[in-house]
Amino acid sequence: MTAVTGHRQQERWHPLRTAQLTIDPAFAIGPADRRLFGSFVEHMGRCVYGGVYEPGHPSADARGLRGDVLELTRELGVSVVRYPGGNFVSGYRWEDGIGPVGDRPRRLDLAWKTIETNAFGLDEFMTWAAEAGVEPMMAVNLGTRGVQEACDLLEYANHPGGTQLADLRRKHGAEEPYGVRLWCLGNELDGPWQVGHKTADEYGRLAAETARAMKMIDPSISLVACGSSNRTMPTFASWEATVLEHTYEHVDYISAHTYYDPSDGDRASILASAVDMDNFIREVVATADHVAAKQRHRRKLKISFDEWNVWYQSRLQADLDRRGWVEAPALIEDDFTAVDAVVVGDLLITLLRHADRVGVACQAQLANVIAPIRTRTGGPAWRQSIFHPFALTARYARGTVLRTEPVSPSYETKRYGDVPVLDTVAVRDEETGELTVFAVNRDDTDLELQLDLRGLAGLSVSSHLSLAAGDDPSATNTEAEPDRVTPRQLNTPTIDGGRCSVRLPGVSWNVLRFAPAGA
Repeated sequence: MTAVTGHRQQERWHPLRTAQLTIDPAFAIGPADRRLFGSFVEHMGRCVYGGVYEPGHPSADARGLRGDVLELTRELGVSVVRYPGGNFVSGYRWEDGIGPVGDRPRRLDLAWKTIETNAFGLDEFMTWAAEAGVEPMMAVNLGTRGVQEACDLLEYANHPGGTQLADLRRKHGAEEPYGVRLWCLGNELDGPWQVGHKTADEYGRLAAETARAMKMIDPSISLVACGSSNRTMPTFASWEATVLEHTYEHVDYISAHTYYDPSDGDRASILASAVDMDNFIREVVATADHVAAKQRHRRKLKISFDEWNVWYQSRLQADLDRRGWVEAPALIEDDFTAVDAVVVGDLLITLLRHADRVGVACQAQLANVIAPIRTRTGGPAWRQSIFHPFALTARYARGTVLRTEPVSPSYETKRYGDVPVLDTVAVRDEETGELTVFAVNRDDTDLELQLDLRGLAGLSVSSHLSLAAGDDPSATNTEAEPDRVTPRQLNTPTIDGGRCSVRLPGVSWNVLRFAPAGA
């Protein structure tokens, strides 16, 4: 008996598992906000120096901005970029990064145990953001600084002129205001690792006073209050409740941060990471709505999920311990696998599914540091495996997010118990009539997805892209093999009577695109 025959017999003995999904345009969640496709540039490792900024690089312009990284950032579809941190911002003096580069001070960065040269600062970042076509999201230091310093930064960035700080910006070459609309009131200040760590009451009062003063300067800005550093913190939920009792009327978002670590090799659980993110979002929403009810607010606060990714966190401490104070060391430059890419695609599905309450999201970080873009100093830049689900979701998730309730088989995980094999979300573009279904098969075996599209008459399948990890789960993209993990085009089924059946490969992230017939 040949191997092929044996495989066919095995398929007869173990029929292909199936899942069902009905999509109806009447069940809308909300618009797919472009700010959901944000990224993060922090002064950490080689994200800035050797990442977005490298004077003398063959692709760099006269300002030192790497052209190859700019090109990949545009291809990635990034909409908003949070800067300059992160833990870094809690000890940062923003004034250090403006003015003639030769006059800028060198400082110890306590967050990442490095020497910060300040060669790249606010003005360089704003120039880079304009070149990349992204919206800037600025963080202010509420760790070691406070209300006045935040107001000074806002005046420098956004006030037209006629004041000392606005005129200083003009002197430095930016005649027009930067017009930054999104501002983070500090970073992770419940974390004991944070420079300027605070209690919820201490931070809540400081954040409220800072927010009130900043909106006196520029009422058009939107502000993000710090949520707890992550869902596993002992302060989680009680921190959000206390902070929002101080800040609810002054802010527009509460932040959420989470990372998922595959280091223990529990692949079944890491593939179900979106289950945790889903619960996390629901819990933060419930806490915010509790405060709204308690204080009689009608406005619903949104979440800024401004740090999320897969991260092999167990490697970080070793990186920090084995060196002294240096400039821009290689730090947590994780090589992401095909499985990691499927997880990232699933996390994006979760963010879209909560589009009614998640208004901003930033994958951390953009270049080199747990990033979709990797570079070699003096050499090329390339796309990591996780680049592809982000880029394709940013490209095709346009329009209205539709609620999906798939009927799916489940599998067992150590961390989350029984988990559905299938995870999905759908987005409909009302202008073009196109429908995009994002679907993840978390199981090792193929899954038949039976789609009922009778609520959207006149569609045909235009493409099926799949990034599958089943053949080589540990495969990574490297400088030598930059395209080893990429999505591939699969055969497209036909729609008959508003129904079609699609085969999803084992452990895969999929984009199913439907267009009006004849389009």
